[in-house]
Amino acid sequence: MSDSSLCLSDPFFASMPAHIRPRQLVQGLIFDFDNTLAQLNRSLDELMNAGAQTAVAYMRSTGMTDLPDDFWEHLVEARRFAQTKSDDEQEEHTADDTLSFLLQFFNYPASRMDADVLRQAVDLFYAPEMTAWEPLPGAIDLLQHLRAEGYPIAVIANYPIDRVFQRIIDYICLRPYLDVCLSSAAVEWRKPEKDIYNTVLTRWDAEPYELICVGDSLKHDIAGGQAIGALTVHCRMIPLAEDQRLVDSVQPDAVIQDLAELPAMIQAWC
Repeated sequence: MSDSSLCLSDPFFASMPAHIRPRQLVQGLIFDFDNTLAQLNRSLDELMNAGAQTAVAYMRSTGMTDLPDDFWEHLVEARRFAQTKSDDEQEEHTADDTLSFLLQFFNYPASRMDADVLRQAVDLFYAPEMTAWEPLPGAIDLLQHLRAEGYPIAVIANYPIDRVFQRIIDYICLRPYLDVCLSSAAVEWRKPEKDIYNTVLTRWDAEPYELICVGDSLKHDIAGGQAIGALTVHCRMIPLAEDQRLVDSVQPDAVIQDLAELPAMIQAWC
């Protein structure tokens, strides 16, 4: 073999003009949000309790004075119930609907429900969480690197109120790096339901096998990515207890303990 012959490790298409080179094998990345790119710096229970009490105090200030004394506790319980129901059905039960249904459960007259008041109450319920989120170590550096490499980036999260979720994304300064930012509340589908990924597939004109889904939940992120045929990376920075039930049935293509491990993995897959 002459010295000019190509080795298997050589880039076969490097001499071709860029516009006719083969399409690269990874066309984009879909990230989960919580415990993947960001984490809460306070207990969720603490945040929900504070938000619920503020929300109910506001509702009473608008004339809804006959709410039960412990209504804020029922509001927290209703949120937890709605999340469980959404998980079971893979269809999001939004925060706005949850409050309306809770008031109906307590036989609160529909004629006295002001849509603007209820919307503001829901925003107040979730407000403490907005400023409690912070990027995980290395998250911003990773997103900057991926954007510099030309990869489109999406965040798809199970979250029951889209307007608050979008504010959170802005608050922790993730927006400049994202091509798509989607919550389950915006489309009413919840991961791992595969239809939630349609927006990204259409926008990027990509095949599922050209995408990498990155997340901390075997049940939602990894199973969801596998449902559409994407590569999957399981983040283990903040392990989930519920994952222990699924380790034998849901197996990702790769596991990372640090976001800094991801670029080399993407390069190997390309």
